Amino acid sequence: MKRLAVIGGGAWGTALAIVLAPRFERVLIWVFEPDLAGRMHDNRENDVYLPGFRLPENVEPVTTLPEAANAADLILSVTPSHHTRRIFEQLRDHVTPSVLFVSATKGLEGGTLLRMTEVIRQTLGFPARVGALSGPTFAREVAGGEPAAVVIASDDNDLARAVQKAFAGPTFRLYTNPDPVGVEIGASLKNVIAIAAGVSAGMGLGSNTSAALITRGLAEITRLAVAAGGQSRTLAGLAGLGDLVLTCSGEQSRNRTVGFRLGRGETLDQILAGAKTVAEGVKTTFAAMELAARLQVELPITRQMHAILHGDRSPRDAVRELMDRSLKEE
Repeated sequence: MKRLAVIGGGAWGTALAIVLAPRFERVLIWVFEPDLAGRMHDNRENDVYLPGFRLPENVEPVTTLPEAANAADLILSVTPSHHTRRIFEQLRDHVTPSVLFVSATKGLEGGTLLRMTEVIRQTLGFPARVGALSGPTFAREVAGGEPAAVVIASDDNDLARAVQKAFAGPTFRLYTNPDPVGVEIGASLKNVIAIAAGVSAGMGLGSNTSAALITRGLAEITRLAVAAGGQSRTLAGLAGLGDLVLTCSGEQSRNRTVGFRLGRGETLDQILAGAKTVAEGVKTTFAAMELAARLQVELPITRQMHAILHGDRSPRDAVRELMDRSLKEE
């Protein structure tokens, strides 16, 4: 594979373009904002979402999806979950079944409750070869060349191995995984638990509470993933426990930051009003509750986060309700 198209010019899309540039002859990155794309082309830097990191010379920002997809061997989708369907509807007539697709978006589609690989397949309208890329990563650290390990998950083992070989480099290690359901559910739901961890920190609660949230949060994620057809062992790996620990504890986490501000007493509307980037966990919380109802799975932490985000419950009342639940075996 010689030509990579990165669809999405946010922090994570830009970081992936930077780290993967040495592995491809040409990397085209589609940027929604034309003015930003122009500055990225001229100044070789994404000054809005990932300032301070130079774009390699073979990374070319573009502003049209057909231009990005033209002759691409692999298309890497790094768009917010609520835009993925619309973007792939526009890409549909400009790709062929020979192209490989990878989703690096961590979220569920509102309404349909589909995972992103499912959205891509459904939208393209042909049996596309799709994988999901996930793991414990912050964009700035990946762009800076710090070692990171991620998972490429697909029910197409040949695709997973091809992506693993194409993407792996000195600072970016990939493991294959045959369980895209578990990987994508884990990637999505960890953002919900990260908001809860942020709420806890914002309230001034300590390490005991944080450890309990992460551990019981992992139990919730695993229950939902298994009910959806995933494997429990997947959630003990990079895309489950690894990503959960990072997002719940790292100060670079957008979702944890949203929770922290909620815990300090701000409303969701106040927090989102000034946000430049998407905290996927907000939308995922609502989708997760719908999916849990459909699959008859109990998600107590997610349920309390849903009430807080809706403005129906204060963080302190949510903690009390979680602690007052009926006693049971672990």
